[in-house]
Amino acid sequence: MTNLFIQKLKKKLTEPLPGIKAQGLMTLAGIADVRFNIEMMDAARLSGVLILLYWKNGGWHIPLTLRHDYDGVHSGQVSLPGGKKDDSDANVIETALRETQEEVGIESDGIEVIGRLTDLYIPPSNFKVTPTLAYATEPPIFQVDAFEVKELIEAPLSVLKDENSIKSKRMEFGNGYASEMPYFDVKGHVVWGATAMILSELVALLND
Repeated sequence: MTNLFIQKLKKKLTEPLPGIKAQGLMTLAGIADVRFNIEMMDAARLSGVLILLYWKNGGWHIPLTLRHDYDGVHSGQVSLPGGKKDDSDANVIETALRETQEEVGIESDGIEVIGRLTDLYIPPSNFKVTPTLAYATEPPIFQVDAFEVKELIEAPLSVLKDENSIKSKRMEFGNGYASEMPYFDVKGHVVWGATAMILSELVALLND
């Protein structure tokens, strides 16, 4: 079952991705125009995040991380393991693998990369994010870095694929602007912004 699922995913990644259409479902129309601006992406800092699939309790899961509260634009948000590309990283896939090991303790030799999803621009922090899709070859034993991560959230794919998990609430932004924003409700956690947009593309890929 595992091999068949992964093989199907690999095949899907050789076809045109759901991309902007799927990502745009989880943001505001006006913001989406900025998120996909090629010129801004070309000038942005590079970062990589990892969508790590693993089998547990009869279903597929991915790890999400809850950030600590701090003085920054992404304080207290739920995110995928990942971060800024270091000069020592060969590419953003290596960035995603390194950051995953640092944040949740899963070493890269236990991970097989499947491919990449669509790049996304994050205006508040001026990052172009590349999501890497991979799976754990063995059941992961997480070792969370408490300095980097406040809480590990094991998100079942079945929850993300459930339309009832998509909700909306009024969000306040740093510039004083507020609006209703869509989000995934994952075990009571609000997953919104770039992370929700990336997961929306994953869901579209799986549903297709």
